[in-house]
Amino acid sequence: MDPFVIMQITLGVAIVGVLIAMVFIGLRRDRGGDALEDRLAAFGDREVDVESLEEIELSLSFQDRILFPLIERLADITEKFTPQKQLEQSRRLIELAGMSTDPTQFFLMRIATTILGGIAGMFIGFVGLKLGGFQGLLATGGGIVLGNYFPVLSLRSRISKRQQEIVKSLPDALDLLVICVEAGLGFDQSMGKVYEKWDNELALAFGRVLREIQLGKLRRDALKNMAERMDVPDVNTFTAAIIQAEQLGVSMSKILRVQADQMRVKRRQRAQEKAQQAPVKMMIPMVLLIFPSIWVVLMGPAAIRIAEQFFL
Repeated sequence: MDPFVIMQITLGVAIVGVLIAMVFIGLRRDRGGDALEDRLAAFGDREVDVESLEEIELSLSFQDRILFPLIERLADITEKFTPQKQLEQSRRLIELAGMSTDPTQFFLMRIATTILGGIAGMFIGFVGLKLGGFQGLLATGGGIVLGNYFPVLSLRSRISKRQQEIVKSLPDALDLLVICVEAGLGFDQSMGKVYEKWDNELALAFGRVLREIQLGKLRRDALKNMAERMDVPDVNTFTAAIIQAEQLGVSMSKILRVQADQMRVKRRQRAQEKAQQAPVKMMIPMVLLIFPSIWVVLMGPAAIRIAEQFFL
């Protein structure tokens, strides 16, 4: 094998090892405290002097004394050089997906998948397909690009599924809110009923709004934050109507009933739109898969007969 390829593989494996160790350190930091602090807590009842501190520190393993602090320092340096705009974009995507992952961890995961994709592309190009230098570099670059965008594509897919689930469950939630409000409950209590009865993304968002209100945040601010975390036009319309009704003193039951009627109409229109799109979408597999098979079955025997008569 070419020494240059061997050097690239060795360097890639070393970088992947460092990234895996950094991820392990981050998980270890989230699960528990520092090993030295645990040892000091164990010796808390004893009289501690300089010699005992050195003894406790030397009693730790090599990885707790040197390896883990070094990798933590590298992780802190990496975080300092991370572009703030990219972190903000990652934070926004994570928020829209309804996840609680730290943006820095997501950025490190993108780095890890980028390196793994580059190594996979390099192995496939140079070792598997035995391509030349330029073609192998193209395969490596393709692996790097795919590895870099794979976490983002996965996150965007999760965002799309979450938004579709919210749009699907919003009309039923509004119907339940109308029933509860007309039965004499307040708007916050009605949201609490939705949160108690259902277990979906919209109900969880209502529960978060209620917790924010209990912590002292205004209702309109909590609803605005919920709409920003979802980025769904129907939810934006619903929250804007509720905030306007609260400011103008309009009956909440009337606003909710109007919103529920509008959401049901929109749901019916979406179903009709998908029904109209179905024939067009069915045309693609019919033209590419079904029609060629029919042509082979119908024209195949005739083509064989013609070939036997004129060419054989």
